Amino acid sequence: MAAAGAEAAAEEEKQLPEGDPESGGDSDDEGDSDSSGDGEDEEKENEAEIQRLEEQLSINAFDYNCHLDLIKLLRQEGELVKLRRARQKMSELFPLTEEIWLDWLKDEIKMASEISEREKVYELFERAVKDYICPEIWLEYAQYSIGGIGQEGGIEKVRSIFERALTAVGLHVTKGTALWEAYREFENAILETAQPAPGSIPSPEQQQVLCSQLEKIHTLFRRQLGIPLLDMEASYAEYEEWSEEPIPETTIKNYKKALQQLEKCKPYEEALLGAETPKLAEYQAYIDFEMKAGDPARIQLIYERALAENCLVPDLWARYNQYLDRQLKVKELVLSAHDRAVRNCPWTVGLWIRYLLAMERHRVEHSIISEMFEKALNAGFIQATDYVEIWQAYLDYLRRRVDFTQDSSKELEELRSAFARAVEYLKQEVEERFSESGDPSCTIMQNWARVEARLCNNMQKARELWDNIMTKGNAKYANMWLEYYNLERAHGDTQHCRKALHRAVQCTSDYPEHVCEVLLTLERIEGTLEDWDAAVQKTENRLARVNEQRAKAAEKEAALAKQEEERAEQRKQARAEKKASKKAKKTRIGDKRKADEDDEGEWGQEEELPSKRHRGEGDGVLPEEDMEVETGLFGRSEKPDGPTIPKEKASTSRKDIPKVFHDSSKDKVTVFVSNLSYTMAEPEAKLRELFGSCGEVVEIRAVFNNKGTFRGYCYVQFKEEEAAQQALALDRTAVEGRPMFVSPCVDKNKNPDFKVFRYSTTLEKHKLFISGLPFSCTKEELEEVCKAHGNVKDIRLVTNRAGKPKGLAYVEYENEAQASQAVLKMDGLTVKDHVIKVMISNPPLRKLPERPEPSRASLALAPRQIYGARGKGRTQLSMMPRALQRQNNPVAKAENGMVQNSPAASSDPPAEPKKMSNADFAKMLLKKQTPSNPSTEMSKDTCAFPGLLWDEVFSESFSLKRHFK
Repeated sequence: MAAAGAEAAAEEEKQLPEGDPESGGDSDDEGDSDSSGDGEDEEKENEAEIQRLEEQLSINAFDYNCHLDLIKLLRQEGELVKLRRARQKMSELFPLTEEIWLDWLKDEIKMASEISEREKVYELFERAVKDYICPEIWLEYAQYSIGGIGQEGGIEKVRSIFERALTAVGLHVTKGTALWEAYREFENAILETAQPAPGSIPSPEQQQVLCSQLEKIHTLFRRQLGIPLLDMEASYAEYEEWSEEPIPETTIKNYKKALQQLEKCKPYEEALLGAETPKLAEYQAYIDFEMKAGDPARIQLIYERALAENCLVPDLWARYNQYLDRQLKVKELVLSAHDRAVRNCPWTVGLWIRYLLAMERHRVEHSIISEMFEKALNAGFIQATDYVEIWQAYLDYLRRRVDFTQDSSKELEELRSAFARAVEYLKQEVEERFSESGDPSCTIMQNWARVEARLCNNMQKARELWDNIMTKGNAKYANMWLEYYNLERAHGDTQHCRKALHRAVQCTSDYPEHVCEVLLTLERIEGTLEDWDAAVQKTENRLARVNEQRAKAAEKEAALAKQEEERAEQRKQARAEKKASKKAKKTRIGDKRKADEDDEGEWGQEEELPSKRHRGEGDGVLPEEDMEVETGLFGRSEKPDGPTIPKEKASTSRKDIPKVFHDSSKDKVTVFVSNLSYTMAEPEAKLRELFGSCGEVVEIRAVFNNKGTFRGYCYVQFKEEEAAQQALALDRTAVEGRPMFVSPCVDKNKNPDFKVFRYSTTLEKHKLFISGLPFSCTKEELEEVCKAHGNVKDIRLVTNRAGKPKGLAYVEYENEAQASQAVLKMDGLTVKDHVIKVMISNPPLRKLPERPEPSRASLALAPRQIYGARGKGRTQLSMMPRALQRQNNPVAKAENGMVQNSPAASSDPPAEPKKMSNADFAKMLLKKQTPSNPSTEMSKDTCAFPGLLWDEVFSESFSLKRHFK
């Protein structure tokens, strides 16, 4: 069409002269060609997209969103044949929603002109009303059928459709009235056609037809008024106006009863009207209400209404199907509901199992049940154990079909073949996909062995199966051996029982005493003396080895416990030594400062060095007192220029603030804010500005330590409780590069089990857990990858407390089908050269971390390092040359052998050589000269510090100089 338009425009351009003002000029022709070109480009893009979607569906036919996109594009392009085929394929796999069915039906109605085509539309309507109970589709069906009223039996066909519609949705409280009114209008129209011509007298036949038609309308009014529907009062008034006779007392009584029932239903209808999708809680309350009333038709209707809006909730389908199986037991209704359940939630194995049981219960043909089982295997379950369950259900069905009174039958061979196929399927298909078979205890093979032994009297086959079971890692479990022994005891012989128990005694590692006891019991009852002696000897030897192993394990455990005690004692002693060392260090520093006040010190040149700027609190450095300990070796540090406020004054200002005790009565209007930066300046002002949007802030109580340093958390009190609830929405907001944590204010002394964790810790089948992501991956980039497999509701990138990514993410889809599809497509995908792993979100149970027990060797070799809570800070670097460190606190020995204090600590220091100034010492180092003072005379290989070599001091002084640069 676009090409034809372009050719017409070109032909018109040839006919009109160039530059003719009536032609609109050359610019108009260029605009027409541009628009036609754009149309061609769009058409080509749509064709390419259609081809891509068709290829995608050929790979995965269960991609729901891909079906929707293809249907939308084909409808837009007007490809009616392809559109019909695409809708047909989707309807075979999924129940279609009301909107999809109505669009399909309207398109088919427009094309249906002949009788044969109208019959196809009728068939389409029949399929549509089976997917969901939708009043709009039933109303459209009835109105369309009125168009065929002129055909033979047309009126009766319309009435039949209306009656079916009333049975299906006539009880719908909010939408049922429209169907009743449409039915009455149809009957009134027939009444008008049956009226005799004005002025004529009707014949007896006409009079009978009129009376019959009037009775039909009366009956419709009376039926409707006995059902609780909205606007019942208007329907009653209409009946009073229409009827020439008084309304019967029975009708009035039923009408009042229905009004009372309507008043009971109104709260539930209003709750549904005001609730947001999916309204699951409101529907469940409505269902419980109807279940108490006990009307099967109304219970069925409210279930259908709930499922129309929650078609992807497996539990809702399970409850509905259970009600139909146990209460109604109508074959067509039950099987239809089960079929719709597995088509909506194909990933839920429980729905497939119930479907197979319902088909067997209603005696469906074996070929249909087998076909349904094959569909279940291709449904894409999300756990390996799901395949074990569906195989077990199918094998149970096949076992119930076999007549075991016959030695051989077709059904028995089919059962054995199915058992063998199940074992192979779990080993190949399931284990390849999930890295596990889902059946570690070999329950299917155990059941197979029971069938062979008990029902087929084939113990040889049962023994072969059990031998295979034991080779799969089950020989160490006592319960597996006892299960085999019980089977052998019931259907085998004593010899094989004895053999099995002897092997069990040798192999069992979890409960060997139990197996030994069973063996001795067997020999006590049936064994000979030799058998008894052999059993006693075997069990005694085995139990002796077990006791020896347990004793070694106990010794090892006791040694580990002793090691832990020693380590605890060492930690306790280290803490005491550290505390004493810190106390002694403060005492020495006080003495040093007092001495410095009287003397300039021997390192006076240190004043010329730039003072080192201390990093802010919370970044892992030592407190200021510890910094002074390190710089004290060089004398007093000079204060930097500028109007800086000493830290002591800031600390003092914080200390002067009176302590405010927490008032637990205001917890409801208070939130706890944590994970803030320790270096945050004026946290009160910063947080008041941040939380002001939530409501009026009464007070912000920032928490400081004894030195006036902000501790990174505070309490924010609001005036209203609603404001506190709104403030919780600011949780994880980035503040100065860190995620701020906002949680309710709860007294943990009264609520010790209270924990703030807003994410689920259980299995969520609609949510994915993704690992292995690159740290540079953003939320938008991940959403671009994930949205190709379904509608993404939320994405959460996992970060640490500092807000940095950990390479993990949680992706929430609208339903389980999309999540299951995404797992199949995205697992193993490469994102920015990183191979990601994708699985259904199922966090492990939170456990307290167990501290590993190191060996004695590791404890002996591990050096003892005592650092602070944040590790070794930068200011713990010693500023003294390593050579000088060896001479710290030299020890002198007195003549009587007693150890004396160091000269620095002695009150009366002994006579020493004359002290040198820093300038003299520097000259000595640079010029390599010896001092001229005889009292300070030293050799060329020594310096003023005893025991030091010149080379050591010289090299250390240069390393120190580089450090300060």
